[in-house]
Amino acid sequence: MRILASDGMEKNAVAALKAQGHEVVEQFYEPEELAQQVKQFDVLVVRSATKVRTPIIDAALETGRLKLIIRGGVGIDNIDHKYAEEKGIAVRNTPRASSDAVAELALAHMLSCARFVSHAGHSMREGKWEKKAYAKGIEVGGKTLGVIGYGRIGQSLGRMAQALGMKVLAYDIYHVEGLENENMKYVEMDELFANSDFISIHTPAIEGKPLINAETIAKMKDGVNIINTSRGANIDEAALLEALNSGKVRAAGLDVWAEEPSKNDALYSHPMVSCTPHIGASTVEAQKRIGAEIVDIIGKFFA
Repeated sequence: MRILASDGMEKNAVAALKAQGHEVVEQFYEPEELAQQVKQFDVLVVRSATKVRTPIIDAALETGRLKLIIRGGVGIDNIDHKYAEEKGIAVRNTPRASSDAVAELALAHMLSCARFVSHAGHSMREGKWEKKAYAKGIEVGGKTLGVIGYGRIGQSLGRMAQALGMKVLAYDIYHVEGLENENMKYVEMDELFANSDFISIHTPAIEGKPLINAETIAKMKDGVNIINTSRGANIDEAALLEALNSGKVRAAGLDVWAEEPSKNDALYSHPMVSCTPHIGASTVEAQKRIGAEIVDIIGKFFA
């Protein structure tokens, strides 16, 4: 098979696929060029940078060669997956491989927000010693974490939070039996907003109005901390910035942005924002697991 890895692929996975006789091309193409190149491949593997929209799928149908699109990661909202599958192109992802990595980054942002880790460290690199400025840190133990989207990543974060002595409120359209206990329970969204000290988002991009907006922020506790490692579209950045400036939102930890690379310097430079450039799944271990799962998917699909 000819495999196009448009956002790169872990080296062991590339070696394994080549050892099986496949050709692997690691090359990023802008949408117009991708529409031409994809016609010559059997498999397209993407991460988050490449968007596989209807025009690219239509272009692939001209030769009929493309049979499988794989998203190396959890969400598949950067692929018009329903349209692809209607046209006979299968779509797969690797939901198990990066769950713990993303959950750990969400936890890291929670701790950074609690203790000013990001900005306190940055100020030291500027030659400052602002100990008193960061004297109002908080502890996560004893606090309540609201998790919106309690799938693999949300559950992983929930377990970590409980280990740190936090109570967990979870909102999800599906309730998994056996997860609730004295420190974790499923609730409705408004109850989660009203009672959470930290709120972490783990859903695909929500169509229409962003999940976190001026209206929903108003329902939250004063001094809430908001964490987003899901999709940038889930937060109204203007509303969040206003809430940070007013103090309604104490701090925010953001790994994903409405526009990437983000140009919202007022938000990512805010002293109460802990920020990273969409690195949720960017661990050595997660990349190896993602790569191995991609190899397994391809092997089983063409068996």
